[in-house]
Amino acid sequence: MDKNILVSGADGFIGSHLCESLVLKGFKVKALVQYNSFNSYGHLEKSPYLKEMEIISGDLRDSFFCEKLVQDVDIIFHLGALIAIPYSYMAPKSYVDTNVSGTLNLLEAAKKSGIELFIHTSTSEVYGSALYVPIDEKHPLQPQSPYSASKIAADMMALSYYHSFNLPLIIARPFNTYGPRQSARAIIPTIITQILNKEKELKLGDLTPTRDLNFVLDTCEGFISLLKLKNYGEVFNIGSSKEYSMQEVVMLIKKLLNSDIKIIQDEQRLRPKNSEVLRLCCDSSKLFNATGWKSKISLEEGLQKSIEYFKENLSSYKSNIYNV
Repeated sequence: MDKNILVSGADGFIGSHLCESLVLKGFKVKALVQYNSFNSYGHLEKSPYLKEMEIISGDLRDSFFCEKLVQDVDIIFHLGALIAIPYSYMAPKSYVDTNVSGTLNLLEAAKKSGIELFIHTSTSEVYGSALYVPIDEKHPLQPQSPYSASKIAADMMALSYYHSFNLPLIIARPFNTYGPRQSARAIIPTIITQILNKEKELKLGDLTPTRDLNFVLDTCEGFISLLKLKNYGEVFNIGSSKEYSMQEVVMLIKKLLNSDIKIIQDEQRLRPKNSEVLRLCCDSSKLFNATGWKSKISLEEGLQKSIEYFKENLSSYKSNIYNV
């Protein structure tokens, strides 16, 4: 594998796992981490494969930096983004700056450098509450939060570079990914860490929405399967094609942890009524038909792996506060 692959957002949850998966498959990985004064590589800091990657610190919001970043790169996995939905209510412009303008900067740099393949990361949030299930790639896009609006804009910008400049581009649209290293702002780490920290009550938001939950290593394999394709200008869903309510997830985690903690609804964790995505369930048959990829790790197995990680890293999670 002599391809040089750039992963933006490499210090994040999915990005760090993707970098490791690519290294294990023999690719040369250039990992972009967010520039910071602590010289931290985020989730790659403790990676056993850190020395096998080229780590670059920088910021997608700077176009000059992006032009230098893509030099000697064959393939780009663009995962760099702001993703927390609640924070997008408070700071929407920062989502436009990073998710839209940052994507534009990287697309333009890729166009100028003559990249072989640009894989842009979307999100199932762009679909909004399901109008039908399972959700295929033809489902209408519904911007129900500033975050999802910024991702729709980024997706359209990416597609425009395919149509206008023949940029060899594919859009990966993962559904809800979970697993080790996930941020405390997500519901599964929130549930697990509150229970592990022996909080008196389990504070959560609305538990009626359903999600298609895919273990992070399955998601990474979905990303990597796209390297086989030349379906430029197309979108591919990545999901388990199984639907669980958040209530079901809570009860399964409680069972796995042998917990009888009382659940209470925390008002500050509730999203605005018309912003909450009520139902997501993935149709990933397009990706399966094109590459043979499908999700392999069951929810119970994936949650058990997640629990073990959070047990070992509990001090890094502030379960007593609401992480926006």
